[in-house]
Amino acid sequence: MPTPTGPRVLILVENLSVPFDRRVWQEALTLRDAGYRVTVISPQGSKRDREPAALIDGIRVYRYPLKAQTSGGAAGYAREYVSAVAQSLRLAWRHGPYEVVQVCNPPDLLFAAALPFRLRGAKLIYDQHDLVPELYLSRFRRGKDAAYKALRMLERTTYALSNAVMSTNESYRRIALERGRVRPDRSFVVRSAPDLSRFAPVPADESLRKGASHLLCYVGVMGPQDGVDYAIRSLAALRDDLGYDDWHAVFVGDGDAFNDTVSLAEQLGLSDKVTFTGFDPDIARYICSADVCLAPDPMSPLNDVSTMNKIVEYMALGRPVVSFDLTESRVSAGTAAVYAPADDTHRFAQAILGLLRDPARREAMGRVGRARVEGELSWAHSQRNLLAAYRAALGRKAPPPLPAPVERPATVPSAAAPRPIDVG
Repeated sequence: MPTPTGPRVLILVENLSVPFDRRVWQEALTLRDAGYRVTVISPQGSKRDREPAALIDGIRVYRYPLKAQTSGGAAGYAREYVSAVAQSLRLAWRHGPYEVVQVCNPPDLLFAAALPFRLRGAKLIYDQHDLVPELYLSRFRRGKDAAYKALRMLERTTYALSNAVMSTNESYRRIALERGRVRPDRSFVVRSAPDLSRFAPVPADESLRKGASHLLCYVGVMGPQDGVDYAIRSLAALRDDLGYDDWHAVFVGDGDAFNDTVSLAEQLGLSDKVTFTGFDPDIARYICSADVCLAPDPMSPLNDVSTMNKIVEYMALGRPVVSFDLTESRVSAGTAAVYAPADDTHRFAQAILGLLRDPARREAMGRVGRARVEGELSWAHSQRNLLAAYRAALGRKAPPPLPAPVERPATVPSAAAPRPIDVG
């Protein structure tokens, strides 16, 4: 692999460790292949990505310890974010300088760690993964109070300091243009896309059905805004209201709402019908074993305009989806999903039952989903926009454009792959 000689890039991310954060890792690999010298700073993972420093596939990764917020409300998140910014700045200053700093929200406070480099001439690229003000409204339901206004101010500041903005979909880009007053030639859609080498179909594991005829599957984060409680109530409706119980469901993932979701399943008498696995990296086995996959994200200011990664992952493995009717969920899935009216668990259950009774439709929807992920939703499209954002920010200092970005494997390295590097 040739050693990159282009501009030095720093990517700051707080929400997940790297390379576990698949979007950030794909971006880092794309930039490396385009000639950039890439450094990533992220928190350490709870079970993986534990090395404080490593060289992985030519990318330098530095990690700091961070206790993720699980209680304490908004004040707890504020403490977490301030700690993350301070540690990011410490590592960035030690291992700099950089020509470009890419900040990946949440939070919209990471610009503070990039500010010393921005003041010295570095370009700032805002990779907006979430709409943090809408996330606050959806998660805490406190209305547009002082904390919400502070988050809007942080978002405006990040927009104003940025030389280019990367949005995950057209809804986010519209907000960047209108609310953030970002120039159209500085705003780019860089969709998150599954790594098709990782999301390759595998044989179904019939043991997951627990003797039932059908398997239902949820894969993803289990936070208060993710609707796992809606999924559980829909399954209760499927059994009790619609009278159909020849199914088993598996919920793969973890998060702040995990324990409450398990308790809800027990309260509704579903303990023998639902398996909760916690985090499991082998998600392809679960999805490929399922007849129908669930996307129960409820209507909220955030969810309606957000691209749900789980939907695209279901599609990548050729599985039909049942979703609530959200704007960006329809954009992603098209006819690869059946849509229930927002937050209506009875209609969600009816949609599940309709698909379970129609195997031909399930198969056709799965083919449509896989084709969309291989085509218009593929990472190759996002690669082009990613590199265009860097060219817009850097101008003549950017490496010459590649002939044509090619979909490349972006698999997360094995535990043996990282090579330790000096943390001094």
